[in-house]
Amino acid sequence: MNAAAGFISLEGGEGAGKSTVLAHIRDYLAAAGIDALFTREPGGTEAGEAMRRVLLEPAYRGLCAESELLLMFASRAQLVRAVIVPALAAGRWVVSDRFTDASYAYQGGGRGQPETRIADLERWAADGLRPDLTLLLDLPVAQGLARAGARGGQADRIEQEQIDFFERVRAAYRARAAADPARFRLIDASRPIAEVVMQVEQALAQFLCARSSP
Repeated sequence: MNAAAGFISLEGGEGAGKSTVLAHIRDYLAAAGIDALFTREPGGTEAGEAMRRVLLEPAYRGLCAESELLLMFASRAQLVRAVIVPALAAGRWVVSDRFTDASYAYQGGGRGQPETRIADLERWAADGLRPDLTLLLDLPVAQGLARAGARGGQADRIEQEQIDFFERVRAAYRARAAADPARFRLIDASRPIAEVVMQVEQALAQFLCARSSP
């Protein structure tokens, strides 16, 4: 496909099905002849993965909101400069499992960090980079937490938060989607997975068509 390289992010709360959807995105783009680079946040680099362990390890439950925010952006700064920007500059597509919108949702909505502080860090640490398309998997918090709980295993540091935390996260995500409809595509993740995938593929088809237009 003759389409300008794009930067796509996938966002959503707990139990939204991001891992399953990411696999379908990979297959969809491959079928379109696009060999995209897939990465994740926090993480995506050797240093970022070390920061991810601190951010998600339950043993660090006492980590303050300010430290959490700075660690998120430290990981992001490395990812942007070492992975995302070089890939885009080389004409390669990039798909990220979360990006800066997650900080507005989790550290902003969830932790109460000021939006202006996050915006300052976005301009500096993330070099002002934003995705061209953001797919937001949205579903009621209780449904998402039930799905996450059904997976089993130990919940990470953030997954151990109370339901009101995740309600604030969801509200922040939805507010960002409403404020930037040109970039966001709101996906109803409460539906069966086949329907969720169909919504995602429709959004990708529209995006690829737009990128291919002269």
